[in-house]
Amino acid sequence: MAPPEDRPLRKEIISNPLFRTIFTRLGLGFVTLFAVSLIIFAAIAVLPGDFAKATLGRAATPETVANFQKSLGLDRPVAERYLKWIGGAVTGDLGLSFSSGSGTPRTVGSIIGPRLKNTLFLAGITALVAIPIALLLGIIAAIRRNSWLDRILNAVTLASISFPEFFVAYVLMLLLAVKLPLFYSLARVTPSMGSIEVLERIALPVLTLSFGIIAHMMRMTRAAIIGLLSHPYIEMAKLKGVPPWRVILRHALPNAWAPIVAVIAFNLAYLIVGVVVVEVVFVYPGIGQAMVDAVRSRDIPVVQGCALIFAASYILLNLLADVIAIATNPRLAHPR
Repeated sequence: MAPPEDRPLRKEIISNPLFRTIFTRLGLGFVTLFAVSLIIFAAIAVLPGDFAKATLGRAATPETVANFQKSLGLDRPVAERYLKWIGGAVTGDLGLSFSSGSGTPRTVGSIIGPRLKNTLFLAGITALVAIPIALLLGIIAAIRRNSWLDRILNAVTLASISFPEFFVAYVLMLLLAVKLPLFYSLARVTPSMGSIEVLERIALPVLTLSFGIIAHMMRMTRAAIIGLLSHPYIEMAKLKGVPPWRVILRHALPNAWAPIVAVIAFNLAYLIVGVVVVEVVFVYPGIGQAMVDAVRSRDIPVVQGCALIFAASYILLNLLADVIAIATNPRLAHPR
């Protein structure tokens, strides 16, 4: 039992709306992740094709295929395989890759780990570029509402949202790597490269990802700020002669952080989860490219590990968005 002097502190922590929200969201996140893991495992289990038959070829005898499946554990019941996989995933063990061949078995973590670092690096650089630009453009559009600048920004952002990523990627590759050889058309990076060379090689993937993300965040920032400009406290600040920029930064923006942070977290989740197309187009060695390669080779453990990491990243970033939104606007923690 806890000492008597610790009980008021524990009670205060539990009753705190922010901590209560964190605990509630964490519980829901674990339940959601468990449900997603079931869907991932079931979906991959029913996919057509057999890794053993694809690896051994058509000339393999049924006995050879059966022995190979037994060595990989594919002969066990689906429920037993799922429990073993999810039990190992809880402890950080995602199993062994099927593509190890007859050599030393490779763990899924050793395959995904370096690729995940590359994806997080690409997502981080993109966020550093896109978030400040999107917030600045959103504030400018809100201040100059219905002006020619606002109309141009809205038209450009609508157009950028409409273009699919692979189209933007190929257009940028044609213009900035073929017609004007300013950047590399392929983003193949290795650990031996220097920081400047790595940034030069990932320039086009960063531009491609930023193209749509800036549009989403800019429009959400504009809408959130415009929705607050008609409130009485904003009118009072204007009547006092406060400059428009100060009205936005000191009065409107702090109350608009909740929806802005939500869309930022959503786009950060998209950067990690939705980079598959961009990584494949630019041959970037990230987790999305690793998942596509694993699907081609029917490496089931790697596919399951990548999908589980994508789901966990999305859930954690949404939890972070909820926590930041409540921390910046405590009214969201209380029921209405």
